[in-house]
Amino acid sequence: MTEASEDTRTLPLGGEVVATLLRRRPATNTRGAILYVHGFADYFFQDHVADHFTAQGYDFYAIDLRGYGRSLRDGTPPNYVTDMSVYFEELDAAVKAIRQDDGHEHLVVLGHSTGGLTTSLWAHARRADKLIDALVLNSPWFDVPEPPPIRRLVRFLGRVAPKLVIRPGLGDVYGKSIHSDHKGEWAFDLTMKPLAGFPVLAGWIRAILIAQQRLQQGLDVPVPVLVLHSDRSMITEKEWSEDVMKVDAVLEVEHMKKWAPGIGKDVTVVEVPGGLHDLFLSPEAVRTRAFDEVDKFLAEKTA
Repeated sequence: MTEASEDTRTLPLGGEVVATLLRRRPATNTRGAILYVHGFADYFFQDHVADHFTAQGYDFYAIDLRGYGRSLRDGTPPNYVTDMSVYFEELDAAVKAIRQDDGHEHLVVLGHSTGGLTTSLWAHARRADKLIDALVLNSPWFDVPEPPPIRRLVRFLGRVAPKLVIRPGLGDVYGKSIHSDHKGEWAFDLTMKPLAGFPVLAGWIRAILIAQQRLQQGLDVPVPVLVLHSDRSMITEKEWSEDVMKVDAVLEVEHMKKWAPGIGKDVTVVEVPGGLHDLFLSPEAVRTRAFDEVDKFLAEKTA
């Protein structure tokens, strides 16, 4: 970090709504840029991820989407939209800042969890614009385990009562596994990322279900795609245990494996044994394996 510089800029999105774009620059850029897009109940705090990619010669960018992290504003529900394509506006603004304002010709997008769903749909929608050179997905959220009748009910509730609280949070098992005050290694702001997340509102989960359905119909992302996931899941645990330190405790990895091949024509799917939901927050040996897989993929596909 001693040889990198960092800055933050606000992306206005109309009225009080903003997104926040962070940039960390290496002493010498040889590779272009990477844009990191977080998941639900999240924001960018993973400094070691920025350190890794600046060490590889990239300008590293991360966006806190509207209603997340540094972009939270009083008076609006956190982490809430009723259409996932709303986020395309700030992704477009971030890419404009990276490509036009900062002059980058090469750009890789890295999406985690819900960010993996959103960036996949965005990359498909913007496929004719040739905005990115590769897409990397870290444990993307492509499906839910609930049966069709429950999905239909939630979609109905999301349409007629979008602010209805479906769940008060996500449970704190995963949060405890990563936060340094509990069982993990990482310090993050609990006002921006509570251990149990934020309340899940019906309108938001309806938006997720609609977005997932579109992805499951097949996309045409025209650039190479890497999908990384753990080797197994434990998503029904109510209490923390040692076992959750080596699994995806948030999403089903089988869903990732099932739907990943339909994203585009050049999709590489890699299993990272012992990985947490955010593979880059896994124990050191596991996250090193995840970084190595990304580095290898980018060397082969974007060199």
